[in-house]
Amino acid sequence: VQLQASGGGLVQTGGSLKLSCAASGSILSIITMGWYRQAPGKRRELVASKASNGNTNYADFMKGRFTIYRDNAKNTVVLQMNSLKAEDTAVYYCNADLIPSSGGFSSLYWGQGTLVTVSS
Repeated sequence: VQLQASGGGLVQTGGSLKLSCAASGSILSIITMGWYRQAPGKRRELVASKASNGNTNYADFMKGRFTIYRDNAKNTVVLQMNSLKAEDTAVYYCNADLIPSSGGFSSLYWGQGTLVTVSS
């Protein structure tokens, strides 16, 4: 199982970026897909997650600026980020709580991270 993230880059304050993540491999079921971020010197924190039943969880700091989309059929998740601020600068990681085709309990998988830099 692999999670491939893309879409990071450099953007000015107030700009927008879209991050995409695709899960591939022998997957039976994906329970939740989401995004975390880690700024320099800080702990990794939740940005947003979306369950297969549509339930969505957003971090308070987003305040309506970010939207998470998920395509269950394609095993993809997208994070649309608008009104970006300098403090949004971080490495963004996608993750998925999924059950592999071999069965068993679900496990958490992580993508490689994509850097988002917001310049003021």
